[in-house]
Amino acid sequence: MIQFNTTIQKFGTLGEKTGWTYILIPEALALELKPGNKQSFRVKGKLDQWAFKQLALIPMGDGDFILALNAEIRKQIKKNKGATISVQMAIDKSEIELSTDLMLCLEDDPAAKAYFNKIPGSHQKYYSRWIDSAKTDETKAKRIALALKALARQMDYGSMIREDKDEREKFK
Repeated sequence: MIQFNTTIQKFGTLGEKTGWTYILIPEALALELKPGNKQSFRVKGKLDQWAFKQLALIPMGDGDFILALNAEIRKQIKKNKGATISVQMAIDKSEIELSTDLMLCLEDDPAAKAYFNKIPGSHQKYYSRWIDSAKTDETKAKRIALALKALARQMDYGSMIREDKDEREKFK
């Protein structure tokens, strides 16, 4: 377990990370968690008093890592860029929890399942969370059908969402 205080930062223009809010985990601290590692890995812990699990540390190429703080996390910790935050974290070896309904439906679609099993855990979670966030059974069923179709076509989550949005725009 590592503990430290840091300042919340935000990227300006930096490719896919443009506009991301994050905290920096310096190389020395990252090495305490996972010696010799240069790849993304999952952590659990606390940001101030807010407990988290299954968040990914992302390598920055120079030995340092970042922990992205999306809008949901910033809402929970009630802090943004420039604020100081207390961090406690350790490696999280727990299994990624995925949508039971999605996993059952993947059993009936070998092509979709094969692609789903090849994509990174974080991308699997995008699909899973999107499906489980549906407020009605009807919406959940539509999302599962859309996900299975996209996965069978080897589409990542973002491509699926953009294509669906474009399709809906055509009918407006």
